[in-house]
Amino acid sequence: MRVEIWTDINCPFCYIGKSRFEQALDAFPHKDEVEVVHRSFELDPTVKKGETGLVVPHIAQKYGISEAQAAANEQGLGQQAASLGLPYLTEGRDYGNSFDLHRLLHLARDKGVQDALIDALYQGNFVDKESVFADEEHVVRLAVGAGLAEADVRGVLADPDVYADAVRADEREAAELGATGVPFFVLDRKYGVSGAQPAEVFTQALTQAWGARSPLTVIDTADGGDTCGPDGCAVPQA
Repeated sequence: MRVEIWTDINCPFCYIGKSRFEQALDAFPHKDEVEVVHRSFELDPTVKKGETGLVVPHIAQKYGISEAQAAANEQGLGQQAASLGLPYLTEGRDYGNSFDLHRLLHLARDKGVQDALIDALYQGNFVDKESVFADEEHVVRLAVGAGLAEADVRGVLADPDVYADAVRADEREAAELGATGVPFFVLDRKYGVSGAQPAEVFTQALTQAWGARSPLTVIDTADGGDTCGPDGCAVPQA
């Protein structure tokens, strides 16, 4: 079974939701038969590369609330993260364009370290004081620490076309599936779960999706067909 998760590194609920999903997955009896793929979704693709700002005033302006309210929201998110054992930087965090980070996540998938990289980028955004949006060297260090070769990382960051089509394809698929926000979890392209739901919801979704997998229906004819097996192939009759 495949679980696809559309996320953005800017998104605190993606950080929290991943942890809740993993709690459910760790207890799932068929965990070893579940493939998890992380897909790209930009919360605000209009933000220009290199343009960053502090989260609290940005949220206050975007939602028409006071900075005190926005700061309280960040504290609340920190408490949610702490309940899961996750560190969370509640003050001084920034936001920015995440397109390059998504391109690196596609590189990481090709190299078999996608999950490690997304964890490293969440660490970089929600825990570290250095910016993953304004400090390229910090991103390089995180990516290398997640298992990527430095030359590969720098090569992707230096060429804006590498994996750009893959990111855009993910974003188109999200729109086609009806995702208007993240995190968005899709199980076997049959079931969708929106948001950082409690672990119990993910447990229910995994169980339901697993049980709904269609068994293979074999279409056969009365006289059968010639096949090859462990003991060899059928000998054609003259």
